[in-house]
Amino acid sequence: MALFDRGQTKIYYEEHGSGFPLLLIAPGGMQSTVEMWARATINPLAVYAEDFRLIAMDQRNAGQSTGPLDVADPWGSFVGDQLALLDHLGIGEFHVMGCCIGGSYILKLLEQAPARVVAAVLEQPIGIVGGSGHLFDTMWRSWGSRLMATRPDIEAGTLEAFGTTMWDGDFVVSVPRDFVRSCRAPMLVLPGVDEYHPTATGREIAALAPRGELLEPWKDTDEHVADAVDVVRQFLQSHTPR
Repeated sequence: MALFDRGQTKIYYEEHGSGFPLLLIAPGGMQSTVEMWARATINPLAVYAEDFRLIAMDQRNAGQSTGPLDVADPWGSFVGDQLALLDHLGIGEFHVMGCCIGGSYILKLLEQAPARVVAAVLEQPIGIVGGSGHLFDTMWRSWGSRLMATRPDIEAGTLEAFGTTMWDGDFVVSVPRDFVRSCRAPMLVLPGVDEYHPTATGREIAALAPRGELLEPWKDTDEHVADAVDVVRQFLQSHTPR
């Protein structure tokens, strides 16, 4: 449990276990924090500490992490934090597992640092399908209101520009479909089953990615969840460099 300083940004992170590094990007939308993993169907902190070196973090301006709002490149600023933290820890190549918004961060990581991500697991990735964009608009505005209440340095206009830039899109928002088609990293996708995590989006990511694999059903019964925990472990272990 520690804080990593990156200029004006402070990132809270935790390390657990040992072995090949596995970066964990938690669910929670704009409130993506280490503690949110406890709410996930598969919580890697609870099941993979004996298999990998787990690095979990609060994303910028969530939980105990703080920083400025990068209006020009919102998604890139979060990924920059993730990569800078790994640099700080002396980690080059790594696996990554993300839930909810973590799926979109993973795809941005694959775009920005393709040589470093060895394999990726996307647990119920978010997606904008049809008219569901309003759900995410409401989500980031709620987060923004809470942020401004504690951060007098953030102006309303900056927050508006940041949020609308970050969430202006469809599909997974962070990257276009053409990028996923070109992504060569091994990718295991466990689709969601609700409006924020559409089944169709998870299936599409797996279908578009040249090395994408789809796991379903995986969360409808306790037995399927237990099997999925093992499948994820085996997937990551099979791609761990020897």
